[in-house]
Amino acid sequence: MSTPVPPRAASPEPREPDLAARESTPHFSRQSAGGAGTAQTPGRLQVIRRNGQATAFDPNKIMVAMTKAFLAVEGGSAAASSRVHDRVHELTEQVASALTRRLPGGGIVHIEDIQDQVELALMRAGEHKVARDYVLYREERARERAHQAAADTTPAAAHPLHVTLADGSTRPLDVARMGRLVDEACRELAGVDAAAILTDTTRNLFDGVREADVGQALVMSARTLIETDPAYSQVAARLLLDLLRRETLGYLEMAVGVETQADLAERYGDYFSAYIRRAGDLELLDRQLARFDLARLGAALRPERDLQFNYLGLQTLYDRYFIHTAAGLRFELPQAFFMRVAMGLAINEIEREERAIEFYELLSSFAFMSSTPTLFNSGTLRPQLSSCFLTSVPDDLDGIYSAIKDNALLSKFAGGLGNDWTRVRGMGAHIKGTNGRSQGVVPFLKVANDTAVAVNQGGKRKGAVCAYLETWHIDIEEFLDLRKNTGDDRRRTHDMNTANWVPDLFMKRVAEDQQWTLFSPDETPDLHDLMGQAFETAYTAYEARAERGEMKVSKRIKALDLWRKMLAMLFETGHPWIAFKDPCNLRYTNQHVGTVHSSNLCTEITLHTNDQEIAVCNLGSVNLAAHVTDQGLDTKRLQATVRTAMRMLDNVIDYNFYNVPQARKSNLRHRPVGLGIMGFQDALYQLRIPYESQDAVQFADTSMEYLSYYAIGASADLAEERGRYPSFTGSLWSRGILPLDSIQLLAEGRGGYLQMDTSHTLDWDSLRSRVQTVGMRNSNCMAIAPTATISNIVGVSQSIEPTYQNLFVKSNLSGEFTVVNPYLVADLKERGLWDAVMVNDLKYFDGSVQQIDRIPDELKGLYATAFEVDARWLIEAGSRRQKWLDQAQSLNLYLREPSGKKLDNLYKLAWVRGLKTTYYLRSMGATHVEKSTMDDASKANRLSAVGGSYITLDKDKGNGAAPKACSILEPECESCQ
Repeated sequence: MSTPVPPRAASPEPREPDLAARESTPHFSRQSAGGAGTAQTPGRLQVIRRNGQATAFDPNKIMVAMTKAFLAVEGGSAAASSRVHDRVHELTEQVASALTRRLPGGGIVHIEDIQDQVELALMRAGEHKVARDYVLYREERARERAHQAAADTTPAAAHPLHVTLADGSTRPLDVARMGRLVDEACRELAGVDAAAILTDTTRNLFDGVREADVGQALVMSARTLIETDPAYSQVAARLLLDLLRRETLGYLEMAVGVETQADLAERYGDYFSAYIRRAGDLELLDRQLARFDLARLGAALRPERDLQFNYLGLQTLYDRYFIHTAAGLRFELPQAFFMRVAMGLAINEIEREERAIEFYELLSSFAFMSSTPTLFNSGTLRPQLSSCFLTSVPDDLDGIYSAIKDNALLSKFAGGLGNDWTRVRGMGAHIKGTNGRSQGVVPFLKVANDTAVAVNQGGKRKGAVCAYLETWHIDIEEFLDLRKNTGDDRRRTHDMNTANWVPDLFMKRVAEDQQWTLFSPDETPDLHDLMGQAFETAYTAYEARAERGEMKVSKRIKALDLWRKMLAMLFETGHPWIAFKDPCNLRYTNQHVGTVHSSNLCTEITLHTNDQEIAVCNLGSVNLAAHVTDQGLDTKRLQATVRTAMRMLDNVIDYNFYNVPQARKSNLRHRPVGLGIMGFQDALYQLRIPYESQDAVQFADTSMEYLSYYAIGASADLAEERGRYPSFTGSLWSRGILPLDSIQLLAEGRGGYLQMDTSHTLDWDSLRSRVQTVGMRNSNCMAIAPTATISNIVGVSQSIEPTYQNLFVKSNLSGEFTVVNPYLVADLKERGLWDAVMVNDLKYFDGSVQQIDRIPDELKGLYATAFEVDARWLIEAGSRRQKWLDQAQSLNLYLREPSGKKLDNLYKLAWVRGLKTTYYLRSMGATHVEKSTMDDASKANRLSAVGGSYITLDKDKGNGAAPKACSILEPECESCQ
């Protein structure tokens, strides 16, 4: 197979017609092309023309040039003109949008960069003939300019560039300082070219440029080179650090004599003391921080660790995490940021400076990272550090709106929410107070949805909530439709996440193709709190009553039909997610004090809720990649990390700011924390293990066993030092039942249909005895969160996720960022395969290596991306982790080509393998599927290691597909293989 020729790379050579600027920025108007309406022009975006002059960006010139290219190819007929008009306007908006995303606050862009964006837009839109004509025209114009330059014998006059200062004065551009900054940014990084960055930056400057824009131009020049080598991401971060350094020290009036990071290193301690005091004076930080020994803490800072960030990580911190004034001026540098977080977490410690330094070392080394709310708020006047809040909504008007108010208050300070709505009576149920009929759950969910949109956590991140409903609720069918884009919009929640809370009995009925009955909870109030065999007994009794006509509101349907609709909606809308009630409860460590009625926003928290208690969880994640060597898992370092991390998480509980009393009561009584992991894929790369392999499943098992062992041990140590959590007596811990042991409780409660590995390697008997003797400080210790943002900060793969793509553009609230797999690049460099053609091939195949002939099969297996890894491997690895977890894990599932049978069997496999929850189902568009097809035979061979084909549910065997399970989405779908 030959590799298709990918789209042409953006060339740095000067070519093509002027597309860019006028002296004043006009409106981007459809009327300029004969239509009506307006669009926005990027603010303060300036274009460098080839003569070095800067003018305001004018999208209309893009429209004119692109229209000429289209008409040159398609002619000027009426039909062609109509198509050209619409197509040109659409593509022009794409180009303008791309430039705006790259420079959201305005900035400088060279005319060649705009023209490259136009080429890219044409190619992506499939307008290959027009793109070819456009490229040829650019090359022709470039030749003309070169010819004119050669014929012009007049000596070119030197025009030194000047920069405009904030006060309006000018001075010559300090080229020497630019050189020092770039040299320092490139130091000890292989594969980067300082001269190329300087050359590109100079091209993008003009006489009179604002001084502040010079640094940004350096950053952008390095940023555009990231796709050629991931090391440029660190270069861009270091150049961004200069901007932050100047902004910070300028505000604190300490900038004199500090031009580089090396200069700052000598004064970091002085800066730190000034920063803490200024932030306290501005009431941005707690004044208690100034009572620490700031000189000692300043001396402990590691300035060199400012240089370890990649661009995405540092830009994310700059945009969303660093302390800033009301006017938006940042004056918190990275090491001060980590120390500020550590100080907040150590504020109640006896040896607080010693503990703050210990916590700082862990954070700044990227061995462990606290969750986003902790990073946002530690050390502030309102230190709301918890990540997740779970509530149960009562069945009365006052309780419903009190729960929605609680959502708003908790969301205000960056908490993610999970609401259990199962108790709210269903549509048609009788309302005694008004003698009327209930409209059900859905109208209230709409209110909760709009509340989440309104309270957006201070603009730092979007407010977010997930609603859970048990599968027997009479409104379940309407609940499934909440995220649809059709139907009555008053009964839709486009911004709220939703999840099914599925009892085991329903899954058994699906497997056995039996009937299922829906009820209103006001008539079946005990079902909400029951699980296992007790739930089955009560449920079947209610079914018998319904058959006798004794239930006012009920409905009988085929379980398989409802299951198919659940999966169909999951495929169509991405919701509701599927979480399993019984494993969450039967294995729950604190089941003696309550029932788990839902999970949280990201499906990794499984804690009980009731009218008196809002469950709270405090999260942080170990960077698994930092605890792996060529020999495997560095267990000694992992143990030290976990010990300190558990202390940090436990400190959150007492230090935390609670704006809802039920949350304070619950957190102090049960003290749950959720220690998780990130960088799992990075660890596999370091160990040379493909994600799609039995070795990866085994590593998931081994690494989580060690983390669980150390986390439980650390909590027992804290209990010995600080005391047991108040509700310890009666818990599974107190009965000597550890997470591994609780699998038997699930097997007994489920009565079959369970297949989980129960092997172990560590001395769990000794730990079990110690837990029973000294107790536990925390009711729960572990939960694997998605780590979407903190993994960006650290620069590793998210959570337990496989690599999304080996080269792609990532979008978040901080903008768009090119992400390249550094492990793949290193392997290709070693084999002499990393070049511009390889970059283009990766772009063409959407970051996949599978169809690039030059890449060896060994690397194709190692660097298979998320949609190329069979989702069953994710479940198998997840099952091994679930064995050791006392809570759950945010497990995304990826299907390249979803079908009814695949979805059916995939989620049945998740249930049979004992998973508590699942998270997003992600599928791939048809055009991507065509370009990223793997060898099905080789995939089948690898799958044989874990049982090969899809399972058939069998009560006695607990594995193998359910009868008639193939036709959920496709009535006559083909084999899943």
